[in-house]
Amino acid sequence: MLTRTGRVVDQRRLLGHLDRLGRIGADDRGGVTRPGFGAADRDAHRYVAEQARALGLVSTVDAAGNLFVRRRHAEPDRQVLLIGSHLDSVTYGGRYDGTYGVVAALEVLATLADRPEPLAYEPVAVAFANEEGTRFPSPFFGSKAMVGAVDQPESIVDRDGCPLRDPLRAAGGDLDALPSAAWPAGRLAGFLELHVEQGPVLENAGVPVGVVDVVTGRTVFDIVLRGRQNHAGTTPMADRCDALVAAARVVLAIEDLARQRRLCSVATVGILAADPNVTNVVPGAVALTAEIRDGSAGRLAEAERAVSQILAGLDPRLRVSLDVTRLSAPVATAERFRSATAAAAADLQLPVMTLPSGAGHDAQIVAAAGPVGVMFVPSHDGISHAPQEFTAPADLVNGANVLLGTVMSLLDPP
Repeated sequence: MLTRTGRVVDQRRLLGHLDRLGRIGADDRGGVTRPGFGAADRDAHRYVAEQARALGLVSTVDAAGNLFVRRRHAEPDRQVLLIGSHLDSVTYGGRYDGTYGVVAALEVLATLADRPEPLAYEPVAVAFANEEGTRFPSPFFGSKAMVGAVDQPESIVDRDGCPLRDPLRAAGGDLDALPSAAWPAGRLAGFLELHVEQGPVLENAGVPVGVVDVVTGRTVFDIVLRGRQNHAGTTPMADRCDALVAAARVVLAIEDLARQRRLCSVATVGILAADPNVTNVVPGAVALTAEIRDGSAGRLAEAERAVSQILAGLDPRLRVSLDVTRLSAPVATAERFRSATAAAAADLQLPVMTLPSGAGHDAQIVAAAGPVGVMFVPSHDGISHAPQEFTAPADLVNGANVLLGTVMSLLDPP
């Protein structure tokens, strides 16, 4: 199938890039471990830059470690239509999360490299730095730097206490020059991010292309429950103040926020640590981390209040501490971009469906600087952030061609 202009991406090259990048950071579980600002991540960025040069394109790295690819004769003063995603991964992650969007953007740019003027905007591909925050717990670092939203960069260290400065320098960035990575107001015409869905909705529906209407908001709760540590054999049940039992009730109640009460889309407790974590001791303290996600700011706020009410209803002898971090607010995509994607899919005779994104993406950060669009292709069995992550080659090619068609329509002068 061809786009309305007769142009399509080079599918062999697209799939070849994904295969080769899948070997960079390949781990012993069959997946990819490529933490941001690590050696494998640098190799992945280097590979994309080399391929860009081979295609006659120009690559640069900004102070935040973001990789940008432009046409050789790009107009420096023209507004930019940015396309791309990220190359870093979680530990024992998959081959497609983020990487697919970068490779597809590279192929789109290669296809447009010889497009004659005039263009409404200058197309630029991007691989944002440290989206996952796997090693350095500052997720969306690159996109936040682009919109001037990195908070206290000097304080960013990895879990071993290593500061970001030297790894960022090795990746081509510069912590001292980080403000220069922020784009001036009005430079960005918009950002398009193509991604594997990381969920089962498209596959279950038998639909090859998803148009995202909203990227989820996310709130994280760090909770510590302090009871009374005591002997497990001699302390009567009526005299116990067991922090782990209280934590168990909290875990189930937080799950019910989404499963039963429907206050938010999803609710998860991912971390639970008991102290002293010994068989014959009544636990004296438990630390747990929970998160909730939803596409509505109002629903998120209601669910946040419900978490506070859950904690308030625990055994009054417990000492409870709660820290709430609103990591991201829900972000709506631009109707113009949604329409352009739907039209591009229709040109290729591909069905589409509109759906929310349950995962966070660089697009929701970039939205602070301009309109954004997000599109999905199916994930087999809905698996992502795991070695089993897989998207069929035909779906990968279809998505890249829909991205190409979307970009071409947006680049047409008014």
